[in-house]
Amino acid sequence: MTQPPQQPPNEPPNQPNQPPNQPPAGPPSGGFGAPQDPPPGGFGEPTPPPADPFAKQPPPAGPATGGYGSPPPPPPGSYPTPPAPQPNGYGYPQAPQPGYGYPQGAPGQPGYPGQPGMPQQGYGYPTQPMYGAPQPGPAGSGGGKKFSTQMQIIVAAAVAVVLIIGAAVVYTSTRGDDDKGNQASTSGSTGGSEGGEGKGGEGDGLAGGSEKAPGSTKSKVAFQLPQPEVASVTSVKGSWLTDKAYVKSGVSEVVAHDRDKGTKLWSVPVPGEVCGASRHMTKDYKTAILFKEGKPTKEKKYPACNQVGVVDLAAGKLLWSKSVTAATGGDRPVQFNEVTLSGTTVAAGGTSGGAAFNLTSGAELWKPKVGADRCYDMGYGGGEALAVVRKCGSYDSPQLTIQALNPATGAPLSSYQMPAGVEYASIVSTKPLVVAANVGDTAGDGSAISDFFSIDAATGKLIVRISADAEKYAARCGSTDVENCRAAVVGNNRLYLPTEDHDGTSEYGDTNEVVAFDLTTGKLLGGRADAGDRYSLVPLRMDGTNVIAYKKPPYDKGGQIVSIDGETFKQTLLMENPGDEAVRDAETLFSIDHSELLYGEGRLYLSKQLISERRDSQADEKLYLVVGFRTD
Repeated sequence: MTQPPQQPPNEPPNQPNQPPNQPPAGPPSGGFGAPQDPPPGGFGEPTPPPADPFAKQPPPAGPATGGYGSPPPPPPGSYPTPPAPQPNGYGYPQAPQPGYGYPQGAPGQPGYPGQPGMPQQGYGYPTQPMYGAPQPGPAGSGGGKKFSTQMQIIVAAAVAVVLIIGAAVVYTSTRGDDDKGNQASTSGSTGGSEGGEGKGGEGDGLAGGSEKAPGSTKSKVAFQLPQPEVASVTSVKGSWLTDKAYVKSGVSEVVAHDRDKGTKLWSVPVPGEVCGASRHMTKDYKTAILFKEGKPTKEKKYPACNQVGVVDLAAGKLLWSKSVTAATGGDRPVQFNEVTLSGTTVAAGGTSGGAAFNLTSGAELWKPKVGADRCYDMGYGGGEALAVVRKCGSYDSPQLTIQALNPATGAPLSSYQMPAGVEYASIVSTKPLVVAANVGDTAGDGSAISDFFSIDAATGKLIVRISADAEKYAARCGSTDVENCRAAVVGNNRLYLPTEDHDGTSEYGDTNEVVAFDLTTGKLLGGRADAGDRYSLVPLRMDGTNVIAYKKPPYDKGGQIVSIDGETFKQTLLMENPGDEAVRDAETLFSIDHSELLYGEGRLYLSKQLISERRDSQADEKLYLVVGFRTD
């Protein structure tokens, strides 16, 4: 779905003392209706794919056409007024079937030739009844179709599986500096955080992962935290889930809450608002944050984000905090854009410089070298390893390099030079090393992704370059944030991506799927996870070899959490949120693109990253910072 990019590609990087890019001031209106009182101290097995779920079928033997999708469900509080349609019409190449999926014409030739003699259906060509037969919606929902139409869909889909569809272009290379590589045609059917080794089916745990299917998947509201009153747009970035607490950044503080009740356990104050936070934690629950040097004043409306600190999320302590000066000299502290954690190294970076620190002591470990060609570290990716996106050259002719780093010294272990025309890149995973980029500004939907690069971190050679059409795949990265990708997760030597929403088999409402690319061959693998009519899957993180995903609900149901088997794509329902209107309205207030979603051990938390002053139209509304759900 088309959204404006966070920062136009022809503008220079964010300048010092400017507020970060952000959504329109003020969160969406709405609330829990009759919400709970604020807490104390709180502020299926894979199935054959359809013929073509991406595009409306053109007239026989004609060229491919483009009209896609039906309008999304009404936003909270507006039903039954139909919402404004959004650009959609996205999908993905399908899994190879006998006589299905071989390239048409030259590799990389765009378009999907029409199939003569086939019924001309819309985007999201209906699936076989095994997984895509229309399902009756609730009374008055308009979700069902007539029986005769269902039969037409079933017959059409059964015939369609043997048809040939267009090819997805995969770029491979045996040399680190050969960006064109060998082209091969294939077709087939992470933000997040890394998953540890799974328990492999111990007790009632799911095979391959540590999350367990509860006795009852029906959830209830655990707690809701009211949004603090602020005078302007304020950052509240950062949320973490430990074995005892849900921890969330507030206004100039980090606060721990009881996981089930929301009551405050402890609070760590900081001098200014939290302007960055690592999504990684150590095994003993330590993490890194950024915060501003102070609060806004008349003389300094935008205090600099130049303080780095480490918080012990188990003990509720700020272990240390400090600033550093740039490697080029001077006494002005470096302004940071983001911070990450890898092992015992905290790495913070930004357009004006970077630095790395020892997690325990705060001792400065290294600073990135500044060369004559105006090089600087744009930002770092952490987790199991440490990598950097390094930018050199002039503004008009930049050159990006991806480097795997020694966390203790900052010395490059390998380097891969990105293709010309790449101004920004994001690190999706550091082990294996996977990078997303918008090559030549071809991703015009604001996702900042046109291609993924699988890189050998030991040698710096490109393993495979995967073309991921922004009109077909729904992962998104921040154009200026190196470690801020959403809905793209890596595990099992695979890249799991959601497709864009497209027509489902019901009369109203869209759907999508999760598919996987092999990170060695670049091929789309057979199999997929279907969201189901009127739902949309968003991968959150790996859980061992499984993918934990959130299912965005239709306007009349609650969201769901599922575990997707990384090999078979079989889904196991872990949580289904209440479907009553008040709870639905609160859940859908949290935009997937601009909110933080954490799931673990039968608990789901949705929280804001930015909050703003209350608008006049919201005078009597309940605004929430966090909404938490839990199963019994």
